[in-house]
Amino acid sequence: MCRLFIGADPELWDVQTRSMRIDGVSTSVRLENFFWSALEEIGKRDGLSLAQLMTRLYSEALEEGHNVDNFASFLRVCCGRYLALQLEGEIPLDSNIPIRSLDADTILSRERNRRTASIARLSA
Repeated sequence: MCRLFIGADPELWDVQTRSMRIDGVSTSVRLENFFWSALEEIGKRDGLSLAQLMTRLYSEALEEGHNVDNFASFLRVCCGRYLALQLEGEIPLDSNIPIRSLDADTILSRERNRRTASIARLSA
């Protein structure tokens, strides 16, 4: 089982620090190359540069009242959710379809329902 994971290209988990400005403040974010690639793909779908995507994620998270003190962890979870939602068929694999065109409220509702059903199955 582990061979599938440990046999991957080690470059995927190499860490890279990138500097950018978020809301006019210089900051550095340190992530594995795997996550940088996913973030670039997410941004590209909506015509956003990586810096624009990061600024938007940060700003919108703050607007929703979320604590983004550990921004790198937040970004990793965003990438994981992006890939999981693709597997669920909620985000089309066709990268020409912008994420902004999707009905986020409906997707989030179905996601909550799946999680609730999964928890109920585990408890039974």
